Amino acid sequence: MQGSTVNSTTAIGVEQGHGHGGHSAHPDHRLFGIFVFLVAEAMIFLGLFAAYLTFRAVAPEWPPVGTPKLELLLPGVNTLILISSSFVVHRADEAIKKDDVKGMRLWFAITAAMGAVFLVGQLYEYFHLEFGLTDNLFASTFYVLTGFHGLHVAFGLMLMLAVLWRSRREGHYSSQSHFGIEAAELYWHFVDVIWIILFVLLYLL
Repeated sequence: MQGSTVNSTTAIGVEQGHGHGGHSAHPDHRLFGIFVFLVAEAMIFLGLFAAYLTFRAVAPEWPPVGTPKLELLLPGVNTLILISSSFVVHRADEAIKKDDVKGMRLWFAITAAMGAVFLVGQLYEYFHLEFGLTDNLFASTFYVLTGFHGLHVAFGLMLMLAVLWRSRREGHYSSQSHFGIEAAELYWHFVDVIWIILFVLLYLL
């Protein structure tokens, strides 16, 4: 009987450990996995940045002669929106740590809206640029870098919408159970940092 009781207790403990906030006999490496994923993504962007800087260094003139100058107003506004969204999404993390699920939903919804505005602004810029993807090397690298980043923004939006959808279930997120919120926030901060680097490389240098 005693062995049966011990086994039952162990089984319950293991089952609870598989929840979002329960204590497990095994350490929770999910956040570590997110960091590894972001490092891998950073390496991809690093390769693209290195290629862009190499093209720039060996080109006789950069951008090539005849390339229309990029406007700064819309990308500058977009940059402010994306940077501000990092502070907004952090408010969601602070809210859930106080068990304020409604507050978390509000801040996540605002962040998602800001991300959507960023993407709309980027598409507007694409439609009004005076050069195309195949016009020259600068144009090609510009579209590849900004487009690849735009895909990451879109994926971040999907993550936030998934969190909002899952938050409909009562008790799914709480101060003790909020991995999905932390993961989405970390990813969004990563997207913001990458855009700041892109903005400096493409628009300011």
